[in-house]
Amino acid sequence: MIKRQIHKDLRRLALLLMTVTFALSACGGSQSKRQVEKSLGDTLKQYETIVRWSQWDAAVDFIAPEYLLENPISQLDMDRLRLFHVTTYTIRSAGRFDGGMTARQVVEIKMYNKRQGVERSYTDNQEWRYDEESKRWRLHSGLPDPTQRY
Repeated sequence: MIKRQIHKDLRRLALLLMTVTFALSACGGSQSKRQVEKSLGDTLKQYETIVRWSQWDAAVDFIAPEYLLENPISQLDMDRLRLFHVTTYTIRSAGRFDGGMTARQVVEIKMYNKRQGVERSYTDNQEWRYDEESKRWRLHSGLPDPTQRY
């Protein structure tokens, strides 16, 4: 119980720090820069919700089309993800690069394997880039990989 509360508090702190960082970088910026900032926050929250509910088909919609061309997701990969239920999604670190047009975050995801009855923890290194053309943030690092080993 205490461990769960600590994880919630750490997650809230990470979100607060990310929000403050985004707010400070938006100060004095143009309206469009503020919209990009808000769009990132909204996108990250939507993606987190979709992953938390293990809605893998919907999560694919966040991936950049050019990334999918170079790194297609096989039916086997999707079937493997469907064997897992996400139990925890905790942001461990977040940062902005390239003048605020690239965001990276490290997320710890705990997944319960329905077939084996085992919960495992995975690190998901996400890279998000803002697409000027579509006015959307796109994931350039793929879906979480439950096959990774430490």
